[in-house]
Amino acid sequence: MKTQRWDLFCKVIDNYGDIGICWRLARQLRDEYALNVRLWVDDLSVASRLIHGLNPSLNSQIANGVEVRLWGNDENFADILPADVVIEAFACDLPQPYIQNMAKTKPVWLNLEYLSAEKWVDDFHAQQSIHPATGLKKNFFFPGFTGKTGGLLRERHLSSSRASFKAEEFWQHLSVTPVKNSIKVSLFCYPHAPIKDLLNSMSQGTQAIHCFVPNTTILPSVAEYFGKVVLSVGETVSHKQLTVTVLPFLSQDDYDHLLWACDLNFVRGEDSWIRALWAAKPFVWQTYPQDEHLHLTKLQAFFDVYQPAKYLADFNQAWLEGQMNQPLWDQLLSELPILQKHAEKQTHEFEKQADLAANLVIFSKNQV
Repeated sequence: MKTQRWDLFCKVIDNYGDIGICWRLARQLRDEYALNVRLWVDDLSVASRLIHGLNPSLNSQIANGVEVRLWGNDENFADILPADVVIEAFACDLPQPYIQNMAKTKPVWLNLEYLSAEKWVDDFHAQQSIHPATGLKKNFFFPGFTGKTGGLLRERHLSSSRASFKAEEFWQHLSVTPVKNSIKVSLFCYPHAPIKDLLNSMSQGTQAIHCFVPNTTILPSVAEYFGKVVLSVGETVSHKQLTVTVLPFLSQDDYDHLLWACDLNFVRGEDSWIRALWAAKPFVWQTYPQDEHLHLTKLQAFFDVYQPAKYLADFNQAWLEGQMNQPLWDQLLSELPILQKHAEKQTHEFEKQADLAANLVIFSKNQV
């Protein structure tokens, strides 16, 4: 039986979010469905930070069984044979010569949209549009939180791996010793977040906090809070109740493990957001900022399905609006045991649904 070929196109728009999702999906399609996956990326230097062993100077190479190709000039696609299934991630617009070749082979064409919990997603999922020049059908595929959507990106082994995870081994792997009896917090956010106010609230609180910050764009703000010009990977600094350790830029697997090992996770965008959900731990989500405060609408839509306690919702709202303060932090900490039970319950509920990769495979088969 011939192995089905899939092409997945990705443009690196916001740091690592887009490529992070596309790489997770490409790996899952290859590992769980034995598909021949070709991932086209317009920035291999960024991709190489997530894809272990990827050489950004090579325009074509194999990584974890996935063919990774540089998406260079559109003219270079004139001689490229389209795959059986073509995914343009997040409306990235396929090269015109490639589309012309698609008109000859007529593959299944999917536009993978950004994740949202907004109610309109149920109605727009799997809708089609006709390409005006070729007559090809493009299917709009919306990830989501209900059975009427494309589902959530989740590997088949994820829940069992999480259940067998040993935090002590992970900390040893990172050569880190968490502060004894501390609340362990991971911090990943956009630079405009009220980082210094959060750190100050942590330091002034009643419980010891060990905060783990991967090497990202927020390090200058963290360093400034501690009166330093820079903070280096591996460095640990403390002030009153707060200890901060700077971690290296983590692989996707190690980032999952960090979320599993912490008691509270601050995440942003889409990829780390959904990984925090699968961690079954309390988390605070910073949505990608949008005009007319549409990101607040997106946050509320998620709250409608996740149904967090009011204090978590209030904290998350304040975090987005830059209004972090001590009472909010103290209240959140006092309710962590309740939030933990809620996180486990909600995660298990979402795990009952079919995952995104499975839905993509089923949908593509039904289109042939």
